[in-house]
Amino acid sequence: MIEVASLTKRYGNVLAVDGVSFAAAPGRITGFLGPNGAGKTTTLRVLLGLVWPDQGSAAILGSSYRDLDRPLHRVGAVLEVSDVHPGRSGRNHLRVLAAAARIPRSRVEEVLSLVELQAAAGRRVKGYSLGMRQRLGIAAALLGDPAVLVLDEPANGLDPAGIRWLRDCLRGLAAEGRTVLVSSHVLAEVAQTVDEVVVIHRGRIVEQAPIDVLLAASGAATTRVRTPEETRLQAALESRGVAVGRRDDGRLVADAPPEQVGEVAAAAGIVLHELVGERPSLEEVFLDLTGGETTS
Repeated sequence: MIEVASLTKRYGNVLAVDGVSFAAAPGRITGFLGPNGAGKTTTLRVLLGLVWPDQGSAAILGSSYRDLDRPLHRVGAVLEVSDVHPGRSGRNHLRVLAAAARIPRSRVEEVLSLVELQAAAGRRVKGYSLGMRQRLGIAAALLGDPAVLVLDEPANGLDPAGIRWLRDCLRGLAAEGRTVLVSSHVLAEVAQTVDEVVVIHRGRIVEQAPIDVLLAASGAATTRVRTPEETRLQAALESRGVAVGRRDDGRLVADAPPEQVGEVAAAAGIVLHELVGERPSLEEVFLDLTGGETTS
């Protein structure tokens, strides 16, 4: 469990975080989203004991990070992928971390297998791609078999196969009952991965909700329709008070859910070739919540 309460942090005259409160629950993946400069990194650094807050608190498993017993066994974190000696091999890097935390050396091979980095484990890290460094960072975070994971931009540098692997990995970890907090700017991937979304903007939380609830509440459902009888279907829908538009590709877009459009078409004996319900994407919702500011 992660609990952040009334967290405030200033850097000189800059108010980086202003009364931030949110929670991330076990067994769920929580996406922490916000434009650059919104306060994400400051919040994560306070959470991990790297920065003192001016006010408020940040707790992991009921305690501040600094008060946790054997913290590497309780929390796994990835904030930067460059914090590795370039002359060491990936395997030796993990062995050093394991020795410092009194973790059995056998665990190194287990996490290398988990992140699918066995083939490159003997190579020096300076020859790793960014995606390989990301996998190594996640392996390091998993060394202590922690109950909580805090990952900042874990998909950065991963190719499509790597992103799919990461998605499956995080889902598997959450399914084991772990708390997973992920900061990311890859909104399309976030939408397919997380259970909950926390959006921060200008140092304040502007939304926290399950992602399905957030998307469902973000706007009325519309339906994309393809039919050889466009004019008839449009007339039938408009006679029921449904607004209908046309796309350049010939498809109709009706301001109604697919069930209603399908019932109208069936009653009129109109053949449909495509019937797809649509809602605003996470990117559209995010831009609306942040006034058009992007994450990158």
